[in-house]
Amino acid sequence: MEAGNLLGFIPLSQPPQRLVHSRRLSSFPSFVTVKASISSQGGSGYRGPKPRRELIADWVSKNDDLVRSLPIYVGGLSLLAVLFNRTASGIAPVADASSSQSRADLLTLGLAVTNILNGLVWLSIRPKTISVVNPNGVECQRIASNLPDFVISELLWAWDSLSDVTCCRSLVIVYDGKCILQIGFAAASSSNGSEAVAVDTNKLIEGSLYQGALKSASQSYLANLSLYPGKSELPFLPSYTQAVILQPLADKGIAIIGGDTIRGFTSSDQAWITLIGEKLDATLTKVI
Repeated sequence: MEAGNLLGFIPLSQPPQRLVHSRRLSSFPSFVTVKASISSQGGSGYRGPKPRRELIADWVSKNDDLVRSLPIYVGGLSLLAVLFNRTASGIAPVADASSSQSRADLLTLGLAVTNILNGLVWLSIRPKTISVVNPNGVECQRIASNLPDFVISELLWAWDSLSDVTCCRSLVIVYDGKCILQIGFAAASSSNGSEAVAVDTNKLIEGSLYQGALKSASQSYLANLSLYPGKSELPFLPSYTQAVILQPLADKGIAIIGGDTIRGFTSSDQAWITLIGEKLDATLTKVI
């Protein structure tokens, strides 16, 4: 059973119908299941800045073989340049210790050979290839039903930004003891394979991951989720989730972000998620 009562399906292109109009909400008794595409919201949602990718790092990762071979090319060209220089200048091919040109050529040859050896080492030692692993689960888009329009817009903006820019494939937000957002991929229910596993907030809050994140008041990054025994506290995430970020929302909640790549969240991604967490906390504090 999903937490709370399902109030039906609503398209994101229309504002959700609500029965509660109070600006101050003490609890969230139900969820709205949303199956429309988030992009259909058009220009009605919040549109803020998004982090930029590291272009140089992306180019290096996409041209790994060329970058590793580059020292060999540089060293080889240096050797040819030294030989051409000695031939064109008419210097005897035998090194003469009393000649400044010979000493410079020997130093250049040493640097060229060092470059070649360095390139050979780079080619022989390669890190393990990390590829994207598609999560195994069902798509789930649930939002607490009695949230104001501007809060729903803010939550969907956060998901849209994270899923577009980072390797995020799952997002769960628990605030004030209630799950107000579960979106993206989720684990399939054992009783009904087409339904997603609901977030058990009581068990989650009692777990060490939640308590540790709130106590530290700082972001916790599980770069390789399979190595952490605490992953059993996140049964609602789809199988094959590779990495997880636990972002505290002040001392009242947490955002759980699941990724599809081991160590897939870069340092700029983590900083961006921290700012998003602060913004969400400031928005949720107005209504909770």
